[in-house]
Amino acid sequence: MTAAQQTIHVGGEWRAALSGTTREIIDPVDATPFEVVAEGGVADTDDAVAAARAAFDFGAWPRTPAAERAALLRRVAVLLERDRERIGALESRDAGKTLQEGRVDVDCVRDAFRYFADLVENEGGGGRAVDAGSDEIRSVVVHEPVGVCALITPWNYPLLQASWKIAPALAAGNTFVIKPSEITPLTTVVLVELLLEAGLPLGAANIVTGPGDTVGARLAEHPQVDLVSFTGGLISGTKVARSAADSVKKVALELGGKNPNVVFADACSTPEGFDTAVDQALNAAFIHSGQVCSAGSRLIIEEPLRDRFVAELSRRAELIRLGRGTDAGVECGPLVSAAQLARTEAYVASALAEGAALRAGGGRPAGPGYFFRPTVLDRCHRGMRVVREEVFGPVLTVETFRTEEEAVALANDTEYGLAGAVWTSDEHRARRVAGLLRHGTVWINDFHPYLPQAEWGGFGKSGIGRELGPGGFAEYREAKHIYQNLAPRPVRWFAGTTAKG
Repeated sequence: MTAAQQTIHVGGEWRAALSGTTREIIDPVDATPFEVVAEGGVADTDDAVAAARAAFDFGAWPRTPAAERAALLRRVAVLLERDRERIGALESRDAGKTLQEGRVDVDCVRDAFRYFADLVENEGGGGRAVDAGSDEIRSVVVHEPVGVCALITPWNYPLLQASWKIAPALAAGNTFVIKPSEITPLTTVVLVELLLEAGLPLGAANIVTGPGDTVGARLAEHPQVDLVSFTGGLISGTKVARSAADSVKKVALELGGKNPNVVFADACSTPEGFDTAVDQALNAAFIHSGQVCSAGSRLIIEEPLRDRFVAELSRRAELIRLGRGTDAGVECGPLVSAAQLARTEAYVASALAEGAALRAGGGRPAGPGYFFRPTVLDRCHRGMRVVREEVFGPVLTVETFRTEEEAVALANDTEYGLAGAVWTSDEHRARRVAGLLRHGTVWINDFHPYLPQAEWGGFGKSGIGRELGPGGFAEYREAKHIYQNLAPRPVRWFAGTTAKG
């Protein structure tokens, strides 16, 4: 990693913030600082955009053949494999997740770079021919890079979310400025270093570490930025969209969710089925302490199964081992910050005041850091804030249903629509319910897996556009129709246009 305080990269130079301001990065396990980074501002952002603009308008990368762009992305994947342990450990400490989660994140980032390398290389050149109905017309649709991309990423999956934006942006031939979360910027800095090591031309990749209300806001409004891709909360996302509107730039937003995990009783008709459904409900809600945009934080369970299922779920939740993610036997780390801990506490308090029944967790354990016990809240309903709003903490709410129609209605009764799951042994019911759920990803008898080949994004207030898959790649390109008349002749549309002489 680059020297402390020199975490801004502009046009080939690592440097400190122009203002000299720095920020301490806090270890969420013990609430102590362990790194110092540059705290960039508007001037740093303007410099980074200017560098990206020059690299796009006059530099080599947008004019680099697709096969060469793909080769660079594959070199990055190789470097990620080489540095897997180092980067995974840094992600664990910075974001508070377990070491195993950090390693998996690095593997997923590697896979994303490989996927977009394959996609751009295999699509073939020359564009898509369009039949104009005449041998005298040659018509083709080609795709070109959008231009300068502003990439704004969240604190929960800093490395992974950066890759979901950087890999397709570079595959398409764009240049970019990335702003990682000011809370967890460290692995994004490392990823930019790997891009440069792999041979990316200077100016194509730029990073400004700093806060959202200055760096992020300036990127969203900047007239020289052609696209802004933002992943984060709903309130911040709407601000990005408003700022981007004045310059009519392309916008892609991934804004989280309030994700239902629907369990029918027939999924638990055998001991193995019951065990699996309970285990997956824990994974859905408590991986990375619930700080996951697709977390299955709403358990919607068939009424006859409720008491048995919630009892076993709560028993297992109480046994989850908290601690530093690199320590042996730790299953769950802390929340990322004091603010996130306070937010989680407030949601639990409001739920209890509104009548929820506490079955597990409910508070912080003794000791330092931003830990919060995995919490199960029973007897919940849609009138509660904790059911309607995204907590982004280890809090699982329990609702019940009696009919399939009621289950679907509950699952869709949210302003979000990112992801959801249905658990059932009835194949016809599984397909039917999955088809009715208004969510961008629906799992059947599973929770959380994603594929880089499949689009990721949501309905409703979960955002605009998609990441991953061919649709995610399309976000970073513009379509151009080129129409060539091979035998031009006069049209004679207007009177008096006949040639004289």
